[in-house]
Amino acid sequence: MKTSIIIIGGGPAGLAAAIAAKEAGADDLIILERDKELGGILNQCIHNGFGLHTFKEELTGPEYAARYIEKAKELEIPYMLKTMVVDIASESGVKKVTAMNREKGLFVIEADSVILAMGCRERPRGALNIPGYRPAGIYSAGTAQYYVNIEGKMPGKEVVILGSGDIGLIMARRMTLEGAKVKLVAELMPYSGGLKRNIVQCLDDYGIPLKLSHTVVDIDGRDRVKGVTIAKVDEKGKPVAGTEEYISCDTLLLSCGLIPENELSEKLGTGMNPVTNGPFVNESLETDIPGVFACGNVLHVHDLVDYVSMEAAVAGENAAAYVKGLLKETCKEIPLKAEGGVRYTVPARIDVNRMKEEQIVRFRVANVFKDKKICVYVGDSCIQSLRKKVLAPGEMEQVKLKKVKLLEAGDFDSITICLEDA
Repeated sequence: MKTSIIIIGGGPAGLAAAIAAKEAGADDLIILERDKELGGILNQCIHNGFGLHTFKEELTGPEYAARYIEKAKELEIPYMLKTMVVDIASESGVKKVTAMNREKGLFVIEADSVILAMGCRERPRGALNIPGYRPAGIYSAGTAQYYVNIEGKMPGKEVVILGSGDIGLIMARRMTLEGAKVKLVAELMPYSGGLKRNIVQCLDDYGIPLKLSHTVVDIDGRDRVKGVTIAKVDEKGKPVAGTEEYISCDTLLLSCGLIPENELSEKLGTGMNPVTNGPFVNESLETDIPGVFACGNVLHVHDLVDYVSMEAAVAGENAAAYVKGLLKETCKEIPLKAEGGVRYTVPARIDVNRMKEEQIVRFRVANVFKDKKICVYVGDSCIQSLRKKVLAPGEMEQVKLKKVKLLEAGDFDSITICLEDA
């Protein structure tokens, strides 16, 4: 079986990439999705707040996904559901994707281009090193969300949430609305990992306390959770003796970060960024393997699905250009350096001659900063800056590089994005 473009993942990134590729003239493409329906994680996100940037209105997750699913069907983009991709390889420019499903068994599809859009998963409890037994009542926040919103089942009645990621914050509100008592949200870091609006709308509005620089140090209960012990942590994340507090509960939800699903990317051999756990990409969202593009949460974890869709559309357009022979070969890729409080940048490198008139660079900061400037340096020269009152790790930031300014800077070997005092 052969095709021009394979999109791995039928969530918001995969759908937006496929639509953009189709509209850019790539007629021979297919989406491979492991779930029983398109839409990805959005199908269980029944709260609103999606689509403000893309559609200029507030939608629920399923409503947002439905807009893209309807468009994909309107464009007659083929897709396979309940299809698991198990391997991917690149040989002499041909990409070979090995997948399996009930109807076809194990099969291989060859393609000129592949778009990686596998999304992300929650960090497992085993990575958290919480001592104690493994009783019932411990769930990831996403699993609890699935039970409540899809299965109509309540995980418990008295809840403690560890981690202030957006899913955990949203589930604090959801569990409260369903009649549970959310005792508190504990966060290891001295700042929240979620959006400010979610802290206000999901915790403050319901009187749910958020304890920063706290973690769970013990879980009580053998058959079912009876309670947890939390403690304050020092600047190194170690529990402070004498600060322990026992909280009775029957449920512990873990919202301790998301990890891009990049096992396939690693099998393919793409260069990986140890900070984002996603592939390094250039301004076209192309990895260091020609014809392989990455977008959405598999590339770096986003805070808004609108940005996922925007980014994925860029990957789709460029994949279409690649298979049609219209994507210019790179002449000189300039690395982007993240310094002075900036953790990483996407893209990680840019060919100035190949970029469009304006290039969006997205990044996250390493801590909470106040009264700073986001500065862009070419060599020793600051070519642009943007003042920000507050920057936080839970909020994704961006700068827009202007091609004309980069060309005016002449010959240079790197671009640096950093924070400075305002």
